[in-house]
Amino acid sequence: MSQLDGEIAALQGAATHDLRIAWRRLCHGEPPRCMTRELMIHALAYRMQERIHAGLAPVTKRKLHSLVAEIEAKGIEAFDPGIVLKPGARLVREWAGQMHTVVVLENGFDYDGERYPSLSKIATRITGAHWSGPRFFGIKRTSSRPTPTEGPP
Repeated sequence: MSQLDGEIAALQGAATHDLRIAWRRLCHGEPPRCMTRELMIHALAYRMQERIHAGLAPVTKRKLHSLVAEIEAKGIEAFDPGIVLKPGARLVREWAGQMHTVVVLENGFDYDGERYPSLSKIATRITGAHWSGPRFFGIKRTSSRPTPTEGPP
């Protein structure tokens, strides 16, 4: 176990008073009053790792700042994560009497033992014509908010 691992593990057993002292030392300010003990432990552990491993890459920081600016300018409705598929998910579609199964990978898709960058390329291979991959596999965007014509569930 590294020294950092030991320091992070020790946070669980630390008194709340000691966690607040650690917060002041690492974050140069007071912890938010509404922050739970558990969240403070996670935030401190992240900050400790960030100091050792240099934190987020500059490109990630720029992307986050641009997302914040877009949300501040256009509102939360501007943020659309698009369709999110979890690695390991299987997509199944019947076409021309044959079942086709696609496995979602970390960065791409596996179909018939080959890796593809997009569902559209797979749909084109299956049908012989250009298709929207998400449409071909029946994937629809889900809205996290009800539209004005919808009521609560």
